[in-house]
Amino acid sequence: MSVRAMIKKSILESDMYNQSISLSTVITIVVDMLLALVIGILIYEIYKRYFTGVVYSRSFALTLIGMTVLTCMVTLAISTNIVISLGMVGALSIVRYRTAVKEPMDIMYLFWAITMGITIGASMYLLAAAGMLFMLLIVAVMYRKTEKARAYVMIFHGDGEAEGKVLEILKDVPHAVKSRISRGDDNEVSVTLDLGEKEIGIADKVRALEGVRDVTLIAYNGEYHS
Repeated sequence: MSVRAMIKKSILESDMYNQSISLSTVITIVVDMLLALVIGILIYEIYKRYFTGVVYSRSFALTLIGMTVLTCMVTLAISTNIVISLGMVGALSIVRYRTAVKEPMDIMYLFWAITMGITIGASMYLLAAAGMLFMLLIVAVMYRKTEKARAYVMIFHGDGEAEGKVLEILKDVPHAVKSRISRGDDNEVSVTLDLGEKEIGIADKVRALEGVRDVTLIAYNGEYHS
């Protein structure tokens, strides 16, 4: 028997034309959708709790809930019907998303929501629970490392001797000079720093130095442009 005939026979012998829904199917759909909703809300709360970017977007956070539920629904639809699965692949292949993801960590949360929706939709509850625990552990560890020492950029203006005085104060802090712009007697220097929450007051010490006119301290997310 040819492959084409085998596929045709499997489709004709399947329940794709049967519109009746059994009680077990209804229970599976309800349970999976509710679990997807609960997991989506948990991912939303984790994202809100551990967000370390520059600008928090509540709309993106709410998208994580919808992404989990919708992915679960798609998985439920295609898991038992080869025709729908092929049609879904063709439909999704023409979709183009133009929204840029500003925070690299947001990509991880998106894939987290999508994979949780797929595993729950496939009724792989043990895998979903294990994945949820592992991801929560990873996020918590990364958050603790971030809290210990966050990256900042210090920008200050001063005369020619100011830079040496500032670097003397920063000798005990991990730092690196990123840029130096000279305009006559005015110098603009950008320095990256790894500071804890209690060390942010170092900007006041730099500002008090003779020859330093102003100091700016901003969180550094790897996309600073001088």
